[in-house]
Amino acid sequence: MNGLSSVSANYQNRNYYLNSNPVRVQTEPYEDNTAKTVAAAGILQAFAIFLHKASEYCGNKLMQGKEFTTPENIKQTAKKMVKDNNLKVAVDYIDHNNIKTYSSHLREMLEPVARGENAFYADGLKLAVAPKSKPSLILHELGHAINAGKGKFMRFLQKSRGYVSAVPTALLLANGLFAQKDDKPNFIQRNAGKIGFLAFLPTIAEEGIASLRGLKYAKKLKGVNLAPLKRNYFFAWMTYVIAGLGLGVAAKQAQLENKKQQR
Repeated sequence: MNGLSSVSANYQNRNYYLNSNPVRVQTEPYEDNTAKTVAAAGILQAFAIFLHKASEYCGNKLMQGKEFTTPENIKQTAKKMVKDNNLKVAVDYIDHNNIKTYSSHLREMLEPVARGENAFYADGLKLAVAPKSKPSLILHELGHAINAGKGKFMRFLQKSRGYVSAVPTALLLANGLFAQKDDKPNFIQRNAGKIGFLAFLPTIAEEGIASLRGLKYAKKLKGVNLAPLKRNYFFAWMTYVIAGLGLGVAAKQAQLENKKQQR
C-alpha cells in the first residue's frame, strides 16, 4: 500500500502508508481579479488542508492499531499465501538489525519499514516486506503479489498508479481540445476534479482487493479476533480514498492556475 504524502505512483515500490499528503496540492490562494475564481481557489485551498489533516489522522490511527494475532500465526499465514498461490516472492519482516543485510539502495527504501511506518511489495524485486513490529501488514502486501498474477485487468489496476501523477498536466493539455469561443468553462474545466478522482479509482480498487485477499487468509486462523486487522486495513484504504480526492483537487487547481495565467 501507499500512504500519507506523495503517492509516488511507482508500481515497482508500492508503499503501505502514504507519507504526508497523497498529491501535491496548491495551498496558497490564487490572486485573480475574478471573484468567482478567487472564491473557488479559496474553497480548494481549504479542502486541500482538510485532506492533509484527514490523511494524517488515518495514518496515525493505522500506526496505533493493534495486531490481531501473534507474529508466529501471521508468518504461518503468509507462508500459506505464498504456497497456495505459487508466489515467487521473498518475504521479510524488517527491523533495525536485519535491515543491515540489504544493499545501501534498499536500506534507504526500507528505513521507514524498520521504524514501523511502512510496508511494501515491490513487483520488480519480487519482495514483500513489513515491519517486524507490525507483521500483519504483510498479508496485504502478499495480496498485491497475488493480484499481480491474476491477469491483465489486475495488472492494469496496479500499473495505473504509475500514471496518476501526470493527470493534472494531461488535463491541461487536453483542455485545448475543448476550447469554447464564448470563453465559458469547457468540459475539462468543469470536470477536472472528477476526472482526477476517477483516474485514481483503479488504485483505490486494487488496494482494497489486496486487503480482502489478506483478510481471506487471516479468517482461516481459528479463535482470532479479526476486528483489529479490519480496522487497520480500513484506515490504510482510506488514505487511498483521500489520495484520490487530493488528485482531484490538484487537477482542479491546475485548471484555475492555467486560467489565471491566461488573463
